[in-house]
Amino acid sequence: MAAIIDAVTVGRSGDSDAARQSLESLWDEIGPDGDALHRCTLAHFLADLYDDAATSLVWDARALEAADSLDDTRVQQEHVSLQIRGFYPSLHLNLADDHRRLGDFDAATEHLTAARIYVDALADDGYGATVRSGIDNVTQAIEAKSTERLVTH
Repeated sequence: MAAIIDAVTVGRSGDSDAARQSLESLWDEIGPDGDALHRCTLAHFLADLYDDAATSLVWDARALEAADSLDDTRVQQEHVSLQIRGFYPSLHLNLADDHRRLGDFDAATEHLTAARIYVDALADDGYGATVRSGIDNVTQAIEAKSTERLVTH
């Protein structure tokens, strides 16, 4: 997990290429059957490093698939405050945005509906506000039938 976080930090500092290379290398080490929390976290962050919506969709789908095999016991081994239910608003939001960018507004709407089901699991903090705002932004983009990349979500 430390290596994943280090790579994400590199990406957030502006070096997306280096972060992408590090995360892809870590994915090769972890493998598609490796620890589900590591796969979920890695794929979730890696998806954001691609401009291509189809590639982002592949990684976001991997993140959701990994999350579906997790439970609170495993995520709380990483941090006692975590609950798997809290992962789903962001995971579904990202999938909604991928589908929207690809012009599949029906699938995008389905994922937004799923994100809203879990939104009560978000804390009333900056992260929760960011995800809630993202849901609103993607909803508006779907209503406008926009496939343009959003600046933030």
